[in-house]
Amino acid sequence: MSEPLLNTLRCLSATGLHRMAYWEWGARDNPRVLVCVHGLARQGRDFDRLARRLSRDYRVICPDVVGRGRSDWLKNPAAYQIPSYVADMVTLIARLDVEQVDWVGTSMGGLIGLGLASLPGTPIRRLVLNDVGPSVEAAALQRIGAYLGQPLRFKTVEEGAAYLRTISAGFGPINDEDWLTLSRPMFKADGDQFKLHYDPAIAQAVAAVTPEIAKTAEQMLWAGYDSLRMPTLLIRGADSDLLSRATAEAMTQRGPRAELVEIAGAGHAPMFSDEAQIAVVEEFLKRA
Repeated sequence: MSEPLLNTLRCLSATGLHRMAYWEWGARDNPRVLVCVHGLARQGRDFDRLARRLSRDYRVICPDVVGRGRSDWLKNPAAYQIPSYVADMVTLIARLDVEQVDWVGTSMGGLIGLGLASLPGTPIRRLVLNDVGPSVEAAALQRIGAYLGQPLRFKTVEEGAAYLRTISAGFGPINDEDWLTLSRPMFKADGDQFKLHYDPAIAQAVAAVTPEIAKTAEQMLWAGYDSLRMPTLLIRGADSDLLSRATAEAMTQRGPRAELVEIAGAGHAPMFSDEAQIAVVEEFLKRA
């Protein structure tokens, strides 16, 4: 399959129903399902290269988390929280009608996967956490908060892609053609200009995180991580400012004792933009 199918489903929130979009690769009757979930201000097409490769063995599902991409925006910005996203993914997996899934989560998508994986009766069989863990560095959150939700407009997608490159150095080296391909789904038309695809209100949830809230969340995430028993792969950008090496090493000693792979030349977060990165995930998922 060279291009994915776009599907939607309805999910429940405190203010009613919202529509979540998801991109589907591979044979729909394949019982082996891989769910790939993106980062905070990204969308499901981030995984095109990985999904295209792995769709030979999997039915690959790449949702646009609510408030991003082709999904609805929420009426109440306070609902842009990990527990709400986990609930949406439970609805998605029920729609797929499978008992087990493998999971690849980048940054926020990894925290969603961690939340789901820590629940009793979880459907997650194997877990890949891409540059995220229970402890998130405050400096990285400040960096992300500095640009998140800004009311930006661009004359062309190319101009927008150039802007994204200035805030995305951590993705690692990506050539100009691949960068433009990766960036196109990040924009939607707004009159004769283009704007970023996500709800600017997601920035409110990030801004509302106090040191006290962050400390409590970290404790809960570590407790969830320590409860995991499925095989877990942790990918870290060698220059990541969000996932420290100390946290990554701790994750190899606690809970599922994750296997750690560091990606040279990348910060937060590697984007599976080359064959070597894809091979790391493919080899891990193929193990019995």
